[in-house]
Amino acid sequence: MSTRTLYLFSSAAPPAFDIAHVIEDAQADGWDVCLGLTPTAARWLTDSLDGLAVLTGHPVRWDYKLPGEPDVWPKADAILVAPATFNTINAWALGITDKYIVGVVAEGIGKSIPTVAMPCVNAAYVQHPQFDRSVETLRGAGVTVLYGEDGFVPNQPGQGDPAVYPWRLALDAVQDQDPAAD
Repeated sequence: MSTRTLYLFSSAAPPAFDIAHVIEDAQADGWDVCLGLTPTAARWLTDSLDGLAVLTGHPVRWDYKLPGEPDVWPKADAILVAPATFNTINAWALGITDKYIVGVVAEGIGKSIPTVAMPCVNAAYVQHPQFDRSVETLRGAGVTVLYGEDGFVPNQPGQGDPAVYPWRLALDAVQDQDPAAD
């Protein structure tokens, strides 16, 4: 049984439809995986949520718990945010925590939880000046952002292929961030 816990957080981008395979790969790497989604990603995966909970052994979360409710997940040893949309990256960098996964990763910076993010954005979105500022803000806060030559390379709008999203690169980066993996 694994003792290392990975929070796998996904936004609503097409690679999220492969999340069950990513969970299985992370489990093969020795992680106990807890899956968190943005509300839109949860809506996209509605028919799979029960199966994903069975696969991980934990409830899938997309909303904050109520005050006084117990936390249903073990503490994170590492966090992977992928696919991270334009909205998720910018909200996180700006500290806008109205979505559960963004609140957890924002707090994770202050808790020094090793965190890796891999965007999934098209080339039109990355032309917005806030995106590069947000990536730099997150990197400056200690987040490993896999973007550019050594990570996710944006595609033209409507030209993305979810099958080539570099999930293995993201999982390997999480392994590299985890001191327990040494």
